[in-house]
Amino acid sequence: MRIGILQPGYLPWLGFFEQIYKSDVFVIYDDVQYDKHGWRNRNRIKTANGIQWLTVPVLSSGMNQPLVRDTRINNSTNWRKKHLASITANYSRALYFNEYINLFQEVLNREWDYLFDLDMTFIELLCRALGIKRKVVCSSELDVSGDKVTRLINICKHFGADVFYEGQAGKAYLDEELFKSEGIIIEYQDYQHPTYQQLYGDFEPYLSVIDLLFNEGPDSLALLVGNYI
Repeated sequence: MRIGILQPGYLPWLGFFEQIYKSDVFVIYDDVQYDKHGWRNRNRIKTANGIQWLTVPVLSSGMNQPLVRDTRINNSTNWRKKHLASITANYSRALYFNEYINLFQEVLNREWDYLFDLDMTFIELLCRALGIKRKVVCSSELDVSGDKVTRLINICKHFGADVFYEGQAGKAYLDEELFKSEGIIIEYQDYQHPTYQQLYGDFEPYLSVIDLLFNEGPDSLALLVGNYI
Protein backbone atom coordinates (compact mmCIF):
# COMPACT_ATOMS: atom_id res chain seq x y z
CA MET A 1 0.00 0.00 0.00
CA ARG A 2 1.22 3.48 -0.90
CA ILE A 3 0.56 6.45 1.37
CA GLY A 4 1.04 10.18 0.79
CA ILE A 5 1.27 12.80 3.55
CA LEU A 6 1.12 16.52 2.80
CA GLN A 7 0.00 19.76 4.40
CA PRO A 8 -3.07 21.29 2.74
CA GLY A 9 -2.71 24.12 0.24
CA TYR A 10 -4.85 26.82 -1.30
CA LEU A 11 -5.92 25.81 -4.81
CA PRO A 12 -2.87 23.51 -5.06
CA TRP A 13 -0.69 22.82 -8.08
CA LEU A 14 -0.85 19.73 -10.27
CA GLY A 15 1.77 17.77 -8.33
CA PHE A 16 -0.31 17.92 -5.16
CA PHE A 17 -3.19 16.14 -6.88
CA GLU A 18 -0.81 13.68 -8.55
CA GLN A 19 0.31 12.62 -5.06
CA ILE A 20 -3.30 12.09 -4.02
CA TYR A 21 -4.03 10.10 -7.19
CA LYS A 22 -1.02 7.81 -6.77
CA SER A 23 -1.73 7.13 -3.08
CA ASP A 24 -4.04 4.46 -1.71
CA VAL A 25 -4.45 6.61 1.39
CA PHE A 26 -3.66 10.31 1.51
CA VAL A 27 -3.10 12.04 4.84
CA ILE A 28 -3.60 15.79 5.20
CA TYR A 29 -0.98 16.93 7.74
CA ASP A 30 -3.11 19.49 9.55
CA ASP A 31 -1.78 19.46 13.13
CA VAL A 32 1.70 20.83 12.44
CA GLN A 33 2.87 24.42 12.76
CA TYR A 34 1.63 26.86 10.13
CA ASP A 35 4.42 28.12 7.85
CA LYS A 36 4.00 31.76 6.88
CA HIS A 37 5.83 31.57 3.58
CA GLY A 38 4.46 28.28 2.27
CA TRP A 39 1.54 27.36 0.05
CA ARG A 40 -1.15 27.01 2.73
CA ASN A 41 -2.74 30.36 1.83
CA ARG A 42 -1.66 31.18 -1.71
CA ASN A 43 -1.17 30.01 -5.27
CA ARG A 44 -0.64 31.34 -8.77
CA ILE A 45 -2.79 31.83 -11.84
CA LYS A 46 -1.95 33.03 -15.34
CA THR A 47 -3.13 36.39 -16.68
CA ALA A 48 -2.63 38.48 -19.82
CA ASN A 49 -0.04 40.44 -17.81
CA GLY A 50 1.85 37.44 -16.46
CA ILE A 51 1.65 35.43 -13.26
CA GLN A 52 -0.67 36.63 -10.49
CA TRP A 53 -0.74 35.45 -6.89
CA LEU A 54 -4.01 34.70 -5.15
CA THR A 55 -3.28 35.08 -1.44
CA VAL A 56 -5.67 34.53 1.44
CA PRO A 57 -4.74 36.97 4.26
CA VAL A 58 -4.29 35.24 7.61
CA LEU A 59 -4.05 36.34 11.23
CA SER A 60 -0.62 35.05 12.25
CA SER A 61 0.92 38.02 14.09
CA GLY A 62 0.72 37.46 17.84
CA MET A 63 -0.97 34.09 17.36
CA ASN A 64 1.87 32.13 19.02
CA GLN A 65 2.66 29.90 16.04
CA PRO A 66 -0.76 28.32 15.37
CA LEU A 67 -1.23 24.88 13.89
CA VAL A 68 -2.31 24.62 10.26
CA ARG A 69 -5.85 23.68 11.26
CA ASP A 70 -6.10 26.56 13.76
CA THR A 71 -4.91 29.39 11.49
CA ARG A 72 -7.58 32.05 11.13
CA ILE A 73 -8.32 34.13 8.04
CA ASN A 74 -8.09 37.92 8.16
CA ASN A 75 -11.45 39.02 6.80
CA SER A 76 -10.85 42.75 7.23
CA THR A 77 -10.61 43.01 3.42
CA ASN A 78 -12.89 41.42 0.84
CA TRP A 79 -10.27 39.00 -0.46
CA ARG A 80 -12.98 36.53 -1.57
CA LYS A 81 -14.48 39.06 -3.98
CA LYS A 82 -11.02 39.89 -5.35
CA HIS A 83 -10.11 36.23 -5.91
CA LEU A 84 -13.37 35.45 -7.66
CA ALA A 85 -13.04 38.56 -9.82
CA SER A 86 -9.47 37.59 -10.79
CA ILE A 87 -10.46 34.03 -11.66
CA THR A 88 -13.43 35.23 -13.70
CA ALA A 89 -11.54 37.96 -15.53
CA ASN A 90 -8.60 35.76 -16.47
CA TYR A 91 -10.37 32.49 -17.33
CA SER A 92 -13.66 33.64 -18.84
CA ARG A 93 -12.22 32.92 -22.31
CA ALA A 94 -11.02 29.43 -21.35
CA LEU A 95 -12.75 26.56 -23.12
CA TYR A 96 -14.24 25.02 -19.97
CA PHE A 97 -14.86 28.16 -17.92
CA ASN A 98 -18.64 27.75 -17.83
CA GLU A 99 -18.39 24.13 -16.68
CA TYR A 100 -16.39 24.93 -13.55
CA ILE A 101 -16.87 28.56 -12.50
CA ASN A 102 -19.85 27.60 -10.31
CA LEU A 103 -17.47 25.62 -8.09
CA PHE A 104 -15.48 28.76 -7.29
CA GLN A 105 -18.54 30.95 -6.95
CA GLU A 106 -20.02 28.50 -4.47
CA VAL A 107 -16.95 28.53 -2.24
CA LEU A 108 -15.89 32.16 -2.52
CA ASN A 109 -19.38 33.52 -1.92
CA ARG A 110 -19.32 31.90 1.54
CA GLU A 111 -17.65 33.36 4.62
CA TRP A 112 -14.67 31.51 6.06
CA ASP A 113 -13.04 31.83 9.48
CA TYR A 114 -10.36 29.14 9.25
CA LEU A 115 -7.89 28.65 6.40
CA PHE A 116 -7.93 24.88 6.84
CA ASP A 117 -11.67 24.67 6.21
CA LEU A 118 -11.32 26.76 3.04
CA ASP A 119 -8.36 24.72 1.76
CA MET A 120 -10.04 21.37 2.43
CA THR A 121 -13.28 22.42 0.79
CA PHE A 122 -11.42 23.37 -2.38
CA ILE A 123 -9.27 20.21 -2.30
CA GLU A 124 -12.35 17.99 -2.01
CA LEU A 125 -14.24 19.84 -4.75
CA LEU A 126 -11.24 19.90 -7.08
CA CYS A 127 -10.66 16.16 -6.57
CA ARG A 128 -14.29 15.61 -7.51
CA ALA A 129 -13.99 17.84 -10.58
CA LEU A 130 -10.84 16.02 -11.70
CA GLY A 131 -12.34 12.58 -11.06
CA ILE A 132 -9.92 11.58 -8.26
CA LYS A 133 -11.43 9.16 -5.74
CA ARG A 134 -9.09 8.31 -2.87
CA LYS A 135 -9.32 7.87 0.88
CA VAL A 136 -8.30 11.22 2.42
CA VAL A 137 -7.91 11.60 6.20
CA CYS A 138 -6.47 14.26 8.51
CA SER A 139 -3.52 13.56 10.78
CA SER A 140 -5.36 15.26 13.65
CA GLU A 141 -7.93 12.46 13.52
CA LEU A 142 -5.25 9.80 14.11
CA ASP A 143 -3.90 8.83 17.51
CA VAL A 144 -0.34 8.80 16.18
CA SER A 145 2.60 10.56 17.84
CA GLY A 146 6.34 10.94 17.29
CA ASP A 147 8.93 13.52 16.26
CA LYS A 148 9.23 15.03 12.77
CA VAL A 149 10.34 11.77 11.14
CA THR A 150 9.13 8.98 13.44
CA ARG A 151 5.58 10.30 13.30
CA LEU A 152 5.61 9.86 9.52
CA ILE A 153 6.76 6.28 10.02
CA ASN A 154 4.06 5.69 12.61
CA ILE A 155 1.38 7.08 10.29
CA CYS A 156 2.56 4.70 7.57
CA LYS A 157 2.41 1.80 10.04
CA HIS A 158 -1.03 2.88 11.25
CA PHE A 159 -2.40 2.22 7.77
CA GLY A 160 -0.17 -0.75 7.00
CA ALA A 161 1.57 1.14 4.19
CA ASP A 162 4.83 -0.24 2.83
CA VAL A 163 5.48 2.67 0.42
CA PHE A 164 5.69 6.32 1.48
CA TYR A 165 5.14 8.59 -1.53
CA GLU A 166 7.04 11.76 -0.68
CA GLY A 167 7.93 15.01 -2.40
CA GLN A 168 11.47 15.89 -3.40
CA ALA A 169 11.91 18.08 -0.30
CA GLY A 170 11.91 14.95 1.84
CA LYS A 171 15.36 13.99 0.57
CA ALA A 172 16.81 16.74 2.77
CA TYR A 173 15.69 15.28 6.10
CA LEU A 174 14.29 11.75 5.78
CA ASP A 175 16.40 8.78 6.88
CA GLU A 176 15.68 6.14 4.23
CA GLU A 177 17.38 3.40 6.25
CA LEU A 178 15.19 4.15 9.26
CA PHE A 179 12.08 3.78 7.11
CA LYS A 180 13.48 0.61 5.54
CA SER A 181 14.09 -0.90 8.97
CA GLU A 182 10.35 -0.50 9.59
CA GLY A 183 9.48 -2.19 6.30
CA ILE A 184 8.69 1.03 4.45
CA ILE A 185 10.21 2.16 1.15
CA ILE A 186 10.34 5.89 0.37
CA GLU A 187 9.30 6.67 -3.20
CA TYR A 188 10.16 10.26 -4.11
CA GLN A 189 7.88 12.10 -6.46
CA ASP A 190 9.53 12.95 -9.77
CA TYR A 191 6.72 14.91 -11.32
CA GLN A 192 6.93 15.43 -15.07
CA HIS A 193 4.87 18.55 -15.59
CA PRO A 194 2.62 18.25 -18.66
CA THR A 195 2.22 20.91 -21.31
CA TYR A 196 -1.40 21.74 -22.12
CA GLN A 197 -3.36 24.43 -23.89
CA GLN A 198 -3.22 27.76 -22.07
CA LEU A 199 -4.36 31.31 -22.61
CA TYR A 200 -1.99 34.26 -22.93
CA GLY A 201 1.09 33.20 -24.89
CA ASP A 202 3.93 30.90 -23.90
CA PHE A 203 3.21 28.00 -21.57
CA GLU A 204 3.73 28.61 -17.84
CA PRO A 205 4.14 25.55 -15.55
CA TYR A 206 3.62 25.21 -11.79
CA LEU A 207 0.35 27.11 -11.56
CA SER A 208 -2.73 26.24 -9.54
CA VAL A 209 -4.56 23.22 -10.92
CA ILE A 210 -7.46 25.53 -11.79
CA ASP A 211 -5.46 26.68 -14.82
CA LEU A 212 -5.45 23.12 -16.14
CA LEU A 213 -9.09 22.53 -15.28
CA PHE A 214 -10.43 25.63 -17.04
CA ASN A 215 -8.34 24.98 -20.13
CA GLU A 216 -8.61 21.18 -20.50
CA GLY A 217 -11.78 20.21 -18.65
CA PRO A 218 -12.48 16.44 -18.84
CA ASP A 219 -8.96 15.76 -20.16
CA SER A 220 -7.36 17.30 -17.06
CA LEU A 221 -6.82 14.09 -15.08
CA ALA A 222 -5.21 12.24 -17.98
CA LEU A 223 -2.84 15.16 -18.53
CA LEU A 224 -2.13 15.54 -14.81
CA VAL A 225 -1.06 11.94 -14.17
CA GLY A 226 0.29 11.09 -17.63
CA ASN A 227 1.05 7.45 -18.34
CA TYR A 228 0.22 6.38 -14.78
CA ILE A 229 -3.55 6.52 -15.38
